[in-house]
Amino acid sequence: MTLDAAEQLSLAVKAYDVRGVVGETLTEEIVEALAAGFVDEIGARGADVVVGHDMRDSSPVFAQAFARGAMARGANVVNIGLCSTDETYFASGKWNAPAAMFTASHNPAKYNGIKFSRAGAQGISLDTGLAHIRDRAMAYLRDGMQSTDPIGTYREQDVLADYAAYLRSLVDLSGIRPLKIVVDAGNGMGGMTVPAVLGMAAGLPALPIEIVPMYFELDGTFPNHEANPLEPANLVDLQKAVVAHGADGGLAFDGDADRCFVVDEKGQPVTPSAVAAIVALREIARVRASDPDAKISIIHNLITSRFVPEAIRAAGATPIRTRVGHSLIKDEMARTQAVFGGEHSAHYYFREFWGADNGMLASMHVLAEFGNQPLPMSEFGSRFAPYALSGEINSTVKSLTDSTQRVRDAFADRGSEDALDGLTVTGNTAEGEPFWWFSVRPSNTEPLLRLNVEAADAPTMERIRDEVLALIRA
Repeated sequence: MTLDAAEQLSLAVKAYDVRGVVGETLTEEIVEALAAGFVDEIGARGADVVVGHDMRDSSPVFAQAFARGAMARGANVVNIGLCSTDETYFASGKWNAPAAMFTASHNPAKYNGIKFSRAGAQGISLDTGLAHIRDRAMAYLRDGMQSTDPIGTYREQDVLADYAAYLRSLVDLSGIRPLKIVVDAGNGMGGMTVPAVLGMAAGLPALPIEIVPMYFELDGTFPNHEANPLEPANLVDLQKAVVAHGADGGLAFDGDADRCFVVDEKGQPVTPSAVAAIVALREIARVRASDPDAKISIIHNLITSRFVPEAIRAAGATPIRTRVGHSLIKDEMARTQAVFGGEHSAHYYFREFWGADNGMLASMHVLAEFGNQPLPMSEFGSRFAPYALSGEINSTVKSLTDSTQRVRDAFADRGSEDALDGLTVTGNTAEGEPFWWFSVRPSNTEPLLRLNVEAADAPTMERIRDEVLALIRA
């Protein structure tokens, strides 16, 4: 195995998934080796392994390379073909089978990657098996791969109709008031799943929702804008279209359609924290309806709005604060048996969906709650977003340690410090003064510091934001 190949593989394996540039850090040879390492690590010889892929040009080729590597080590590959990431979670959960999804989510067209799941849609990170998969793959690249006798089998099976029917069984939208909703799929997989789940493309009954489609054509080159709604520039088309169509609101999905963002009738974003609060309260109410004495836990990461844990406690449930991270939160969902989990990045996790995240399911909850009351989305959403949020602000710095220490020193006597994930400072405010807090977290892969600030009012938030940013960028 050459040093270049080792570097390619090492660069492609991230904290929670595999992500690399096609033909540079991610090749068919590397994918085959990763597939073999995956099968060996999770003990899938003789068992079914699900593989799915998004609409990127390289994805079908990589899915076939994965199938070759997995079958060589004795796994029986079930290829569900073109799908969203949460469809692979559905297949993994329903069939209790491990899965691999080929996608680079919101990354530009030159990227691709793999999201691995254990059976039951359980996540895999560097700390929970991905490092061992990487090491096994390196050994296969170096020493060659010996096939099992017999090798595994291969079959293809579509799951879209079953997936859509299952989501409909979890959220009843049939009785809501008529809504007009603009949906920006960003040329990603939402262009296939939205018509199936919210429309009649999968043979389900019509809902009282008029969908105005934007960029539903599947195109892995992303000709209109990057499929990353977390970046404000990528929401502009949707915001304009909602106003132009006189719609009740809008939804934007990322490339693999596992994240969903909401805008109101004025084209203004409804924060992911507000969405998390809306869904959390619905899930608490659902469990309470069948078991009034149930002990209910809800997960939220440390940079969601303060309103989220406040709303959870007010509803009689227990909020669990976690670090940021997809696989980490899936692990916490399994460990705590939490009913729901919400992240600032618009990942939403459901116990009823095997603890995995599902942006489509979150959007259905929002539409159900919104459609069962009379207020416009702007007024409805504001009830769940009473505080001022900065949003995530990234800064490129020379030294992550030095920049963080400057902030820590400056606020040492002004607030309490929390080191759960980076640096969180909560202000020491007197009674009646507006509260504030901020989080400064390092990126796992780049020389970036990520800042999030929240306060009781906008002037306080802006003051703290500007002060911390100046320290970070000094």
